Amino acid sequence: MSDTIENLRNITIIAHVDHGKTTLVDALLKQSNIFSEREDPGDLIMDSNPLEREKGITILAKNTSITFQGIKINVIDTPGHADFSGEVERVMNMADGCILLVDAVDGPMPQTRYVLQQALSYNLNPIVVINKIDRPERRPEEVISEIDDLFLELATSDEQLDYPVLYASAKDGYAVNDIADIPSGITPLLNAIIKQVPPPTGDIEKPFQVLVTALDHDNYSGQIGIGKVYRGTISEKTSASLIAVDGSKTLHTIENILIYEGMHRTKVPSASVGEIVAITGLENIHIGDTISSSIEPEQLPPIKVEEPTVKM
Repeated sequence: MSDTIENLRNITIIAHVDHGKTTLVDALLKQSNIFSEREDPGDLIMDSNPLEREKGITILAKNTSITFQGIKINVIDTPGHADFSGEVERVMNMADGCILLVDAVDGPMPQTRYVLQQALSYNLNPIVVINKIDRPERRPEEVISEIDDLFLELATSDEQLDYPVLYASAKDGYAVNDIADIPSGITPLLNAIIKQVPPPTGDIEKPFQVLVTALDHDNYSGQIGIGKVYRGTISEKTSASLIAVDGSKTLHTIENILIYEGMHRTKVPSASVGEIVAITGLENIHIGDTISSSIEPEQLPPIKVEEPTVKM
């Protein structure tokens, strides 16, 4: 039996580099009241890597979360470069929907095609956002026509052609359903996410399964495996089987389970279907591994990531 987790949404934001993705994430975070009055998050909140801040681009996929109308929205920020395709492909596994962000002047670019093709191949429900509509040289009608052509070419089902279009100025912190609407913050986009992106599904009663889609490291905790709970409920201080891509199994004890709340990871005793978790206590963990109940260890299909290529 499959359960639907109504109070959760997992979404990724995809775009060509420099179309305003990180700025949009900044607006979502700042308007969700996750920062106290004393905190000044500044800009490029999600680009924490020094090279990212220097170059003004996203290289590593990262997670954050916001809460809107009692629903938690896990936001996965992805790179816009095909050079970091492994990062893009991996996070698609964790999401159920995507925001495709397109510049109101540039329109769809080569990387727009690449990231959209990836998202549609994972059957993510799309929301189109035309960004930078504050620019005087904007050309929204032509850009929408170009996006429609792109979807017609790349869509794998008729359902993927039924997507909402919003207009935004991420820099000014607003989104509107109609270009003539008076801006009043980012709420229209949050409403679109709740309506368009399906809640995650999975069997809560069965033994837990987590697919490792990203890795982190902590000086105190050691390796950290990050992924979505596909099945069951995972709890701290319990026995787990780590199933490598080749099918070999090793036994471990889960030390800590952390979930994303705003910009922080919060320690929790357990997490269930659909939640994106960071897990400590497992050694020699790799991307594509399955963390499974030791009672009934069962492997999830490993992630297939394209070989990196050098583009001139």
